[in-house]
This record gives sequence, C-alpha cells and structure tokens, in this order.
Amino acid sequence: MVLRKSSKIFLSVIKALFLRELNTRISIGKSGLFWTFFEPFFQIFIFISIRVAIVSNGSNSVTTFDYAIFMASGFIAFNMFKNILSGATGAFAANKALFNYKQVKPIDTIFGRLLLEVFLSSIIVLLFLFIGFLFGYNVEPQNIVMVFFAYVWILVFSFSIGLIVAIGNIFFVSIGKFVGMFSFALLIFSAVFFPINNIPPAVQEILLYNPLVHFMEMIHGYYIYELDDRFVDYQYMLYWTITPLFIGTWLYIKLEKRIISQ
Repeated sequence: MVLRKSSKIFLSVIKALFLRELNTRISIGKSGLFWTFFEPFFQIFIFISIRVAIVSNGSNSVTTFDYAIFMASGFIAFNMFKNILSGATGAFAANKALFNYKQVKPIDTIFGRLLLEVFLSSIIVLLFLFIGFLFGYNVEPQNIVMVFFAYVWILVFSFSIGLIVAIGNIFFVSIGKFVGMFSFALLIFSAVFFPINNIPPAVQEILLYNPLVHFMEMIHGYYIYELDDRFVDYQYMLYWTITPLFIGTWLYIKLEKRIISQ
C-alpha cells in the first residue's frame, strides 16, 4: 500500500515537471515551438549540403547508401544525448525552489527533462519519417527492433552521464560550460557524419574509445542495409552505461541533502 502511494506521488510529480518543462521549452513567446522542431531539420540540411558540395567538387568519398537517412538517424540520436546532457546540467539549479516541497526530489527534475526529450525526439522522428516517405526515400529500417533498442540504450546512457554532470555542476559551476564546449567536439568525433569504416584504421582505433561512436555505428548498422555493426563493442557500451549509472546513483544518495541545501 505504501509502495503504491509512493509510486503514485512519483508519477504525479514527474507528470507535473514534464508539463512545466514542456511549457517552458515550447513557449510561443520565445518561438520555442518553432525552433524545437525546425532546428534539427535545418542542421541536417546544412550538413547534407556540405556533403553534396564536397562530393560535387571531386572528393573521392563515395557512399553506397542514402546519406540523408544516414545523417538523420544518427543526428537525432546524438541530439537526444546532447539535449539530455545539457538539460540535466541545469536541472537542479533551475528547479531549486521546488525542493521546498517534500514530494519533489532533485532527481525527479532530471526524469522530467528526460521524459520531455523523449517526447520531442519521438515527434521529430515521426516528422522525419513522414517527410522521407513523402519525398520517396527508403525510410524503412533494416531491423526496427534493434534500432529501437539502440535509441533506448542511448537514452539510459545519456541519463547515466547526465546524472553525474548534474551533481558535479551543483558544486563546480564551470562543469556546465565545459559540457557545452565538449558537446560540440563530440558531434565532430562521434561518427555522426561518416561511417567508421570510411576512415583510416589508425584513426578508427582512436575514435572507438568514444562510446558514442559505438551507439552511432549500432544505429546506422541496423538501420541502413548497406552497413553493419562490425565495429560495435556491446560490452564496452554496457560498461559505459552501467558504471556511470552506479556512480551517479551512489553520489546522488550520498549528496541529496547537500544538493537540496545548496
């Protein structure tokens, strides 16, 4: 009975936080609704245009797959990771006043922002599929179950890293600025724009230390028929998911009272 009551309170809090974050994110006054959905389309359009320009200028880089689908499938996943990480960074500070209510825990604010990102990313995915279908692209994944699993996995991974960053940002504010700069670097070096087999082996070896590369390769490998997951190390991905999750949870339990009082 107590467990049921606690679960009901938790779900009510998450729902309220989700609606609060949604209202803030897509505020008409801030043109948030437009930019939330236009920005990923615009970014992908820019990168595809750059790719087309490079190829048309005589580059030897030739792909046997649809580059637009490749870009969209990877970019949506990376954007979800980036937004969850940046959202988690300021989640505690932005909702500090709510901690006066005993029902609201600091970690609930991260769950609220994570749920918002899942909701918005799902809409963006549906829009991409609709537009792709409308313009005659083959948007059907090679293995839809594994693609879905990859997106869920990167969601858990993002939460794990985000929890640690959120806790760290409470005590070291500069972490938030570092995350912003680091996110851009990750975009370049996470195989969002290129399949890993298109680069020299020496560079492959370095990039494969980045867990995001494995997530991108997994998504691309199971989405696009011409690609596979030969470079994906699932054990490595698991370590990078479970270890931060354990550390973040342990730190949160130990520091929850200090987070509330900061």
